[in-house]
Amino acid sequence: MKKEEILSHCDHTLLAQTATWEEIRTICDDGIKYGTASVCIPPCYVKQAKEYVGDKLAICTVIGFPNGYHTTATKLFETKDALANGADEIDMVINVGALKQGNDDEIKEEICLLKKACGTKLLKVIIETCLLTDEEKVKMCHIVTEAGADYIKTSTGFSKGGATPADVALMAKNVGEGVRVKAAGGISDFADAEEFLTLGADRLGTSRLVKAMKNQATKEGY
Repeated sequence: MKKEEILSHCDHTLLAQTATWEEIRTICDDGIKYGTASVCIPPCYVKQAKEYVGDKLAICTVIGFPNGYHTTATKLFETKDALANGADEIDMVINVGALKQGNDDEIKEEICLLKKACGTKLLKVIIETCLLTDEEKVKMCHIVTEAGADYIKTSTGFSKGGATPADVALMAKNVGEGVRVKAAGGISDFADAEEFLTLGADRLGTSRLVKAMKNQATKEGY
């Protein structure tokens, strides 16, 4: 698989608490240059980033991040605010505690509400696989499908683990028609990325692939 094709599936990501506008602007420039699917950035930079890139690049942001235990009303407000500021894609975090308690209907209703707010814009649902059993992962595949979200996503990258090949394969097997898989957290190189795509992921959340391309260009004197 060519690197350009892999990069076209990449959400080039910068979600560090220390992120500055200068750094966000740089990843926007890099996202355009290397043809990534989007840049995934903090909500506070969405408006500025969208004004900066226009239609050249999709802007993705995160909701209920990173712990997911915000109220539904808060997540809905965050979503509407992000969309009003120009976000093209929304990555929301589920309430893991609610899942552990068996509050499936509560989780499904929340996803439904956020998807309704998104309309034709993409909604990705982060389930934080490192905190779940395989049974819970499969259950979330079904809930996300029933709720009408566009993607199920492995991880925030802020918990104790990220995407694994086993989790991506499990999720790809159990999502319903029309739901795609995003792998995020711990994707260190193009070999990792290609493995995840081969296993059924459609999107990859990482900053390392573009960095690898830039490092290569520097070594080659570009």
